[in-house]
Amino acid sequence: MIEYRANFFMWFGFTIIYHATAIAALWVTLRQFPSMNGWDFRQMAFLYGLWMLGHAFHNTFFFTVGDVPNMIREGRFDRYLVRPLDPLFQTMTTPQQIWPDELILAFVFFGFVTVYSGIHVDAAYVLFVPLVMVGGALIDFGIQLIIATLAFWVIRIDTLRWVVMSLEQDFTRYPISIYTRAVRIILTFVLPFAFMNYFPATFLLHKVDGALSLSPQIGLLTPLVGLVWFAVGYGFWQVGLNRYQGTGS
Repeated sequence: MIEYRANFFMWFGFTIIYHATAIAALWVTLRQFPSMNGWDFRQMAFLYGLWMLGHAFHNTFFFTVGDVPNMIREGRFDRYLVRPLDPLFQTMTTPQQIWPDELILAFVFFGFVTVYSGIHVDAAYVLFVPLVMVGGALIDFGIQLIIATLAFWVIRIDTLRWVVMSLEQDFTRYPISIYTRAVRIILTFVLPFAFMNYFPATFLLHKVDGALSLSPQIGLLTPLVGLVWFAVGYGFWQVGLNRYQGTGS
């Protein structure tokens, strides 16, 4: 990744610009509207920072799962099936040009918004936030693993993957309480991106859930939801492996 320094710095610059643009858009929006369904800019910045932690953790350690469709289509995946190691483990440990720039940026930004939002930091907060980060990453990973597994049947699944990623990035920037009830239900129970930031932020900011009128303590379930989605994704992955017959390459 750092062998070609110009490419490295351009990518690192893009990462900063991408997230800075998202935060700037929130700031511009909330200059016109002092709060969005009870959420002000400081709280929205914290919401974004919490999502950024889980998403960046996923991108740093689990993003390789998105290459599965390409591996299947090109016949490279078949080599993993004849080795005495779990195919998913082999897929996840394939050398890639991955640099933890986004994760480092996420840590820095989250530290800033923690102070900026005025949250009381105690031992419980220090212990809970890493669990939310890992739980959020596992939610991301579980969903992406399910999408990647579909490639065992339909081979090419790029469009669906990018659609889901776009939905995640667009809908998690705002509290889900601003959306229609159908969208709230989808973001909670179907594609549970709300557990990556909205519900934990509601709990940490001592706010009342205005989306589905659930107890703020539901935010404590993020690590569990992450484990459940990883288990569901891995179970579906095993089903896909058992049905896989190769692409004829």
